Amino acid sequence: MNPQIILAVFITVFLLSGVRIVFEYKRAIKFRFGKYIKILQPGFRWIIPIVETIQIVDIRVITINILSQEVMTEDNVPCSIDGVVFFKINDPEKAVLEVEEYKFAISQLSQAALRDVCGKVELDIILSKREEMGKNIKGIVELETKEWGIEIIDVKIKDIQLPENMKRMMANQAEAERSRRARIILAQAEEQAAGKLLEAGKLIDQSPSAIKLRLYQTLSNIAAEKNSTILFPFPEEALPRNKSENKEI
Repeated sequence: MNPQIILAVFITVFLLSGVRIVFEYKRAIKFRFGKYIKILQPGFRWIIPIVETIQIVDIRVITINILSQEVMTEDNVPCSIDGVVFFKINDPEKAVLEVEEYKFAISQLSQAALRDVCGKVELDIILSKREEMGKNIKGIVELETKEWGIEIIDVKIKDIQLPENMKRMMANQAEAERSRRARIILAQAEEQAAGKLLEAGKLIDQSPSAIKLRLYQTLSNIAAEKNSTILFPFPEEALPRNKSENKEI
């Protein structure tokens, strides 16, 4: 075989083996003989085979689950709490050179911070102020990750598992609270109804004609059923009259 052809094939293979494509949402850390050189931006890139290597870093928002942690709250209630961490790499160089496995490191920091924060407050606060708990955890984690070129965007508490006896106690407490509110609302409604009846009674007392109108309305409602006989124990003239009516008489 022609040596020139062999050489051409070798050069072609050599050149092609150094081709790298860096996507827009990633950055490539370039090393030469293990020494950091620079960060390769997105696009078509070429490195010297064997001599140079790259390490890809994703700069999009990354999500890591915080494994369920057994926590003893300040009021001595055992519970299992898990969450999720959202972070983004702002400095790929530091993320690779300053920490061995940044995902594992963030996961461990988040677990420790969750136990620390939730262990210093009572259960009611954890249940009612999850957002605040997440911010406190975020503050602890980002103190460490800031040196790694990593930004902690948010920390959320996803689920809180309580012992069965605690669940029953909380259910009974919630039921008692609902019953209390229902009694208060019923009492307020009865108070308002009594007030309206009192006002109506005063109006009727001021106008005897209103008694007749009320009587006629009641009779009309009864007659609508068409299955009752109505007897008047007294003539209509016996009903009280307005003063103006008495004067005319």
